[in-house]
Amino acid sequence: MPDVDFNDRLNPSHSPARRPRRAAYALPTLFTAGNIFLGYVAILQAFRGAMDASAGHFGFNEHFDAAAKMIGIAVVLDGLDGRIARMTNTVSDFGREMDSLADVITFGLAPAVLAFAWGLQFIDRSFAGLDALLRAGYFICFMFLLCGSARLARFNVTTNPKPKNPGRPDRKYFVGMPIPSAAALVAAVVYASGSAPLRWWPFAVGWLCLLGLMSFLMVSTWRYPSFKDIHLVRPRTPLTIILVASLIFLIYIAPQPMLLLISAAYVATGIFIRAGGIIRRRWRHEPASARPEHQVG
Repeated sequence: MPDVDFNDRLNPSHSPARRPRRAAYALPTLFTAGNIFLGYVAILQAFRGAMDASAGHFGFNEHFDAAAKMIGIAVVLDGLDGRIARMTNTVSDFGREMDSLADVITFGLAPAVLAFAWGLQFIDRSFAGLDALLRAGYFICFMFLLCGSARLARFNVTTNPKPKNPGRPDRKYFVGMPIPSAAALVAAVVYASGSAPLRWWPFAVGWLCLLGLMSFLMVSTWRYPSFKDIHLVRPRTPLTIILVASLIFLIYIAPQPMLLLISAAYVATGIFIRAGGIIRRRWRHEPASARPEHQVG
């Protein structure tokens, strides 16, 4: 019986050239279809949540909660379909384009609808500047969708993009914040808040500032870790296994604060990397201080 190399089976790129079976191409596409379905359901749940809140139910809103969860699950599926395509050697132009269209719906349109319905639509009517706040909300939520779409289009047409402040050559980075990360933070904030719509206008202003910041980060050229250099089939150290298991346990016992912390930390990563690059360049180009002359006698 010939020896079987399971590493080659899990990583077809390391094995001799061999055309994958047709059924293998359907697997990542099914994940992408599930991504689109979750985005569609999230939009419907956001509409239903808005109707419930319009009836005067301003407490916990199960529909806003469901919409946030659908977007969160879609983020996980989006991370899996690309890895499965690479592991099965079934990467294709069709799959890449379908994935981008799915991302526009699930991580662009659905979070924009949820962000407006949850964070702006039900502000207390006694606020004098409500009309101006709602107009600003229409514009910024649209910019969130537009910047996310532009981010996806740039990703599709750019070959080997060069981020500002490039990092280590053995690390892979995204140029600009990926749109799933922005959608994940929107969903995490809604989920962590108890899914009750915002009523106080200062919170709504802060919400718009956060949406505007994420819109800028998506079209920026700042670098974000892609984690594509992490291979699922490679052996792991015991410390890595312990850390991953601990993280999963923390998410299980306290999902709301942990998911918010993880999504916010990733969004902030690009800001810190950019700030660190500016500081390093300032130190590198700063002229050396003139040394005092030594006088003799």
